[in-house]
Amino acid sequence: MRLRIQLTDWDRRTLTLTDTPDPACPLCDGHGGLAYDYGDHNGEYAGTEWDPCTCWDETRSWTLLRLPRIPRRRRADRDPWSNEPPF
Repeated sequence: MRLRIQLTDWDRRTLTLTDTPDPACPLCDGHGGLAYDYGDHNGEYAGTEWDPCTCWDETRSWTLLRLPRIPRRRRADRDPWSNEPPF
């Protein structure tokens, strides 16, 4: 298991500990899976499929810290349509 800290932006900003693909995997070369294109019945491009590799479990993650929301300050005294600099 190769872990890394990641900042996620789900419903709330959170620091999570996630698993990463094996960089020395002979099947996926460290990408975590295999992507291949497929076509429809006319032979036209219809999309890309992703098959995850066995060296990585993309659902394995743990929440470390939920970050607080910091409200943005509004400046009521400033005209938003003004051409003057803000200083």
